Amino acid sequence: MKKNILFVVNPISGDVDKAEMTATVAQFADKENKNLVIYETIGQDDIAKIKALYKTHLPERIVIAGGDGTIKMVAEAMENVDVILGILPAGSANGLSVDLNLPTTIEENLNIAFRNNYMEMDMVRINGKNSLHLSDIGLNADLIKNYEKSETRGMWGYALQAYTTLKEANEPFHATIKANNEIVETMARMIVIANSQKYGTGIVINPNGVMNDGKFELVILKNLDLIVFGKIITGNIPIDSDDVLIISSDQATIKTNVPVSFQIDGEYCGAETNLDIKILHQQMKIAIP
Repeated sequence: MKKNILFVVNPISGDVDKAEMTATVAQFADKENKNLVIYETIGQDDIAKIKALYKTHLPERIVIAGGDGTIKMVAEAMENVDVILGILPAGSANGLSVDLNLPTTIEENLNIAFRNNYMEMDMVRINGKNSLHLSDIGLNADLIKNYEKSETRGMWGYALQAYTTLKEANEPFHATIKANNEIVETMARMIVIANSQKYGTGIVINPNGVMNDGKFELVILKNLDLIVFGKIITGNIPIDSDDVLIISSDQATIKTNVPVSFQIDGEYCGAETNLDIKILHQQMKIAIP
């Protein structure tokens, strides 16, 4: 009896040709003697449809071609199901695959997605929404908001918006953070809620991040002038300075004195004054190298 693999593909994410990719995956599944069930996301009722497909076909794995948004959606659909997810990075934001050190070629990723061992990964729930790896309030969320509105794409567009965002930055905001039975009052330019270490660009923002330790880190950047921001984007976060404070916890709240831009996994979510954060321990099984 052939085992089923559910292949969830986001046809419009990133700039990878999905038709070609689907053909390669189908070929690989055939060679592995697996029956491939293909589902293309349409942006409507996808979660319900993925749940129904799982019920019907009971796949031994779900392979996902897309970015962080697609992976998160499948993880939400499979929230109470014991199934391994394999990733073929193909989105505009592939932060999770960068964090998992997934290779760049589809052949190598197919081997991992179909055959390899897995880790039981945590997720972070913020105001009822799930975050896979990095969310934040403050300057970077402003940058994402500006980038989403801009015409220029890619790293150049990002650099351009980074400059604009810093130039037009508001005053630092005041944050009251409750975590580990302590209250921290601080001024901040940006607070990162990190389940992992790196942004999709490869920048390490949270050197302490472990994706399955039952904790997240709050990385508080108190001062973010061009020099500190430059250090961060070149991957040299000044951890030992007074400008950076890191709190590790499994539950926290953040209250700000003004509405502050907020983003989850590279997606702008509006401005917030209240964040309620908790860890979802070992929430999903992900195939890893």
